[in-house]
Amino acid sequence: MNNKIIADDNALQLIKELKEENGNIIFHISCGCCDGTMLLCAEEKDFKIGENDILLGNIENVKIYTHKNNYNNFENHTIYIKALIGNGSEFSLEYGSGKKFVLESEINK
Repeated sequence: MNNKIIADDNALQLIKELKEENGNIIFHISCGCCDGTMLLCAEEKDFKIGENDILLGNIENVKIYTHKNNYNNFENHTIYIKALIGNGSEFSLEYGSGKKFVLESEINK
């Protein structure tokens, strides 16, 4: 696997705030049932990583996983994590903060 993960300054700040409020957190890239493929942030202790989840990498000691069926969409990609003004999924820790995590990716050259 050749993944590179980059977070913008706003995302790094939001990650820091969420870690201070919640302790250890993780990201999981959903497979796209209801909200499409999106980045969900959860408390590490509350999110069960299963045998079908694959670790893509980490940013600021926060692990980023996706389901094996979604892995090919991110293999050999640069993954960008941004934080923008808005409301994300109510299942993600940043919900209600007025900020949301946004996921982008591009194929590595």
